[in-house]
Amino acid sequence: MTNNGRFQLDKSAGKIAGVCAGIANHTGIDVLWVRVAAVAATLLGSGLPIIGYLVIAVLAQPKSQSLAD
Repeated sequence: MTNNGRFQLDKSAGKIAGVCAGIANHTGIDVLWVRVAAVAATLLGSGLPIIGYLVIAVLAQPKSQSLAD
């Protein structure tokens, strides 16, 4: 984890807004499993996962791009 403990969106590795990639970077879990869990939660949930995703996408700061990336 290279983000000093703060959650950041990872738009360069993301498919839509970088939320799942940011969660994967923050927790150290492979992004595939985060995406599978997000889809499963959406299919089994009551719409809250979609609302949560959108809130995170709007409020979270994007990962700063450095020359080393």
